[in-house]
Amino acid sequence: MTAYNMLRNGGGVGNGGQPWVLRWSNRIRLTWLSFTLFFILVFFPLIAHYYLTTIDEAGGPDKRIFGPRPGGELCEVKHVQDLCRIRESVSEELLQLEAKRQELNGEIARLNIKIEACKKSIDNAKQDLLQLKNVISQTEHSYKELMAQNQPKLSLPVRLLPDKDDAGLPLPKSAHSCRLHSCFDYSRCPLTSGFPVYVYDTAVYPWGENIDPLVKQAFASSIKSSIYVIDNPNIACLYIVLVGELQDSSSSSSSYSSLSPTNLEKQLHALPYWRTDGHNHLLVHLSRKSMTQNFLYNVSTGRAAVAQSTFLERQYREGFDLVLSPLVHALSEPNFLEVPPQVPVKRKYLFSFQGEKVESLKSSLQEGPPQSFEEEMEGDPPADYDDRIIGTLKAVQDSRLDQVLVEFTCKNRPWLSLPTEWALCGEREERLGVLKASTFALVISPGNGQLVASAGCGMRLFEALEVGAIPVVLGDHSRLPYHQLISWSEAALIVPKQRITELHFLLRSISDNDLLAMRRQGRFLWETYLSTAESVFSTILASVRTRIQIPAAPIREEPAQEIPHKAGKAAGTDPNMADNGDLDLGPVETEPPYASPRYLRNFTYTAADTYRTWNRPPGPFHLFPHTPLDPVLPSEAKFLGSGTGFRPIGGGTGGSGKEFQAALGGNVPREQFTVVMLTYEREEVLMNSLERLNGLPYLNKVVVVWNSPKPPSDDLLWPDIGLPIVVVRTEKNSLNNRFLPWDAVETEAILSIDDDAHLRHDEIMFGFRVWRESRDRIVGFPGRYHAWDVNHQSWLYNSNYSCELSMVLTGAAFFHKAIRDMVDEYINCEDIAMNFLVSHITRKPPIKVTSRWTFRCPGCPQALSHDDSHFHERHKCINFFVKVYGYMPLLYTQFRVDSVLFKTRLPHDKTKCFKFI
Repeated sequence: MTAYNMLRNGGGVGNGGQPWVLRWSNRIRLTWLSFTLFFILVFFPLIAHYYLTTIDEAGGPDKRIFGPRPGGELCEVKHVQDLCRIRESVSEELLQLEAKRQELNGEIARLNIKIEACKKSIDNAKQDLLQLKNVISQTEHSYKELMAQNQPKLSLPVRLLPDKDDAGLPLPKSAHSCRLHSCFDYSRCPLTSGFPVYVYDTAVYPWGENIDPLVKQAFASSIKSSIYVIDNPNIACLYIVLVGELQDSSSSSSSYSSLSPTNLEKQLHALPYWRTDGHNHLLVHLSRKSMTQNFLYNVSTGRAAVAQSTFLERQYREGFDLVLSPLVHALSEPNFLEVPPQVPVKRKYLFSFQGEKVESLKSSLQEGPPQSFEEEMEGDPPADYDDRIIGTLKAVQDSRLDQVLVEFTCKNRPWLSLPTEWALCGEREERLGVLKASTFALVISPGNGQLVASAGCGMRLFEALEVGAIPVVLGDHSRLPYHQLISWSEAALIVPKQRITELHFLLRSISDNDLLAMRRQGRFLWETYLSTAESVFSTILASVRTRIQIPAAPIREEPAQEIPHKAGKAAGTDPNMADNGDLDLGPVETEPPYASPRYLRNFTYTAADTYRTWNRPPGPFHLFPHTPLDPVLPSEAKFLGSGTGFRPIGGGTGGSGKEFQAALGGNVPREQFTVVMLTYEREEVLMNSLERLNGLPYLNKVVVVWNSPKPPSDDLLWPDIGLPIVVVRTEKNSLNNRFLPWDAVETEAILSIDDDAHLRHDEIMFGFRVWRESRDRIVGFPGRYHAWDVNHQSWLYNSNYSCELSMVLTGAAFFHKAIRDMVDEYINCEDIAMNFLVSHITRKPPIKVTSRWTFRCPGCPQALSHDDSHFHERHKCINFFVKVYGYMPLLYTQFRVDSVLFKTRLPHDKTKCFKFI
C-alpha cells in the first residue's frame, strides 16, 4: 500500500510526486504506441510482401494474383482499357507526325542541295558538251586510223600497157610446151583491169566465109550480151578469134579449096594484134556436129590457146587449151518445161547405148605435113578394148537381170565420126527418147587412146545431161569439157575400160539418193555451162579469167529511182511494239547508217575457191558475181556468203543477261539490216507500218518499193523515224520487185516485209539474231508446207498449222540480197519461187521463227491472200516450178526456233509439236 500510496501521492513525499508518475506513465504509452505504429508501418508490409510473393511464385505465372501481368492486363476494367487504347493511339500518331516532319525537313534540305547542284551543273553543261564533241571527233578520227591500219584502202595500180608491137616473153622451145607461165602475158591483164576482151570480126577475114552461118550468128549474139567484150583492142587482155566450125566442103568448094592449113596459118599470123607469136589470143572452134574437123591440128598457133571439142593427145596442152562442149542449141534455147523430171530415180532401162564403130574417114584436109590428123590416129593404136566391151554388154543384156538397151549397129546410116570413134545412130529426137527412159547413158571413148577429146563423145555427154541420164564414161583418159575446172565425178561416172566386167555391179550398187544427187548436179552443169550459145561463150571467158585469177565483174544493181516525199513530225513509239518488259533489244543506232563491209577477197578468191565455185550451185549467198562460174548470184560484191566471204575479226562480248542483249556479239559484232517493204496504194496502212519501226535497234534504213503506177499523194506526210526512208519507183506492178537488188540496200541482211505485217520489235530482233546464225537460209515467221495429192497426182500448197514445214513466206522474212530473175507466171507466187530457189541451191529447208501471233495487221484492208482463187493459183505455181526445176527441191523440217520469252500459245490439237529453243 505504501508504494502504491507513494506512487499515488506523487512518488515520494507527500502529494507532490503524483504529477511525475503521471508524466512518466504517459511517456511510456506514447513510446509503446510509437513502436507499435512503427512495427505495423514498416515490418508488416515487408512480411505481407514476402508472403504474397511466395504465393505467386508457388502458383506459377498463370496464377499470379498480385504480381505484374503481361500485355497491360492491369487495364482489365473496360473504361481503363479504352483509356489505354486512346493513350497508345495518340502516342503513335504523335510519333508518326514527328517522323514525317523530320522526313519533310530532310527532303527539303536535300532538294535545296539538288537545286544548288543543278544550278551549278547548268553552268558546266555547255562546257561539257563542247568537250564531248571534241572527244567524239577524236574518237572517230582514231577509229578511222585504226581501220586504215587493219584494212588499208589501196589505190588501184596504174596500168602500164605494153607497146603494140612488143613481142613480150621469149619464145618457148616448142609451141606444144606452152603453159600460162610461158605463153601468156600477164602484164596485159592486171587484177583490176576487169578482164577486157576483144573479139575479131571474122567477116572481114577470108576464113570467115567458110564458117557455119548459124555458128557465126550465135557467136555474134553472145558477144553483144557479154559485159567483158570491148571495142578498144589496145587495152584488151584477151583476143578471141572464131575459126570454126567450117561448113561442109561440098557447099562452098571454091572458097573452101583456098582455105588450107597453110593459108589459115598465114592469115592468123597477119592479124593486127597477133604480135608475132599470138600470145593472149584464143582460137575458138565451135562444133555443131558429132563429126567435126580438127582443122587446127596442122596449123602452127604459136602462143595462142585453142578452144575446141576435138583434141589429139600430142596436140592438147594441159592447163592452156580448152576442151569445149558441142554447140547444140546455136540460136534456139532449150524448152525447160519439156525436160523430163528428175524423179522417179530409176527409169525403164538401167543403161543404154546406141552406136556403130567407124574404122575409116575421108580426109577433110587438103594440104598438110607428111602425117595428117587421120594418119596420126590410124598408126599403131594401143590395145583396143571395144570387142571386150561389146561382149560384156551383150552378156548383161542377155542375162535379163536388168532391162538394158545396147545396140552396136545402127538401123539407118550412122552419122559421120572420127576413126575409132562410135558414131551416133538415128535422129536427135530418137536418141533423146531412149535416154529419157535410161537411168545411165554409156559414153564409150574412142578406141584410139591418142584421141583424148572428140565432138562425138561431147555430143553424147550433152544429150545425156540434157534429159537427166547419168553419163558413164568408159575410158579414164578422156578429157571432158572444162575438166580442169569442173569435178565431173559429182555428175558422171568415169570408169576405165578395163573394168567393163564390173560395170553392172557398180551401177547396181549406187543408192537412190546418190543417183538423184548426181542427176541434179548434171542438170546444173548442163544448164549453166553447156545449154546455150551464150552460156558456152560465157564459160569460155570464165575459164580463162579463172585461170589467170581475175575476179568476175560485178553485176549491175537495180538503180533505185527515188520518189520525193515530205517528212512529217517525229514518229511516236507504239507501246504494243516497243513494250519489251525487262528485255534490252540493243542500242538504237544514233550514228549514220552502217553499211556491210564490201568484199575484200575479190582479188584472191580464184586461188582458193575454184573447184567449189565451179562444181556446185554457189547460191544466193555465194561470194562472187553472176558468171558461168557462179550462175545465180545477181549481186555485186556486197553480200558475204556463209563461210566464204570476209568477216571482220572480232568476237562476242560474252556475258549473259544485259551484256548479251545489249550487243550482237558473234563473229560480226557490228551489223545492221535493211527493211524492204512492198506496198500498193495503201497509204494509211503504210504510214502506220513505218511508224511502228521507230526505235527499232540495228535498223539501217527502210526501202519502200512503191508498186503502184500512181505516185504518193502530194500532201502525204511520211513519219520521221530518225533513219532514211527511200521510196523506190518501179517500172511495173510485180511482186518480184521485192527481190530486185536495189542499189539503195547496203546491208547483207534484209527484212522483207509486207505493209500490213504487224511485228513487235522483240520479234524482229529475235529473227535477226537467228538469221545471223543461219545466213544461207530464209528465216521468217509464217510457215507453210507442200503435200502430194495422191488422187490428182500433183503437189498442193497448204497453209494449215502443222508440226512440219517446207516454206517460209517472204512477207516477213530475212534473206540474203541475191535474187534477180524469178518466174513471174502468177502474181502471188514470188514467195514460193524464192523458197524453191534457195532450197534448190543450198539443199536446206528454211527456218521458222516463232512470233507472238501478231503477224497480220488487225484493221488493215483485205489482202490478195483473201481471194478465193489464191490457193488454186498457188497449187498451179508449185507444179509449174517443179516442172522448171525437174524435181521437188523443197525439204521438210520439224525444226523451229522459239524464244523462251514469247511463251508461244499452241492450238490444243498441236500440243505434241516439238519446240527447239
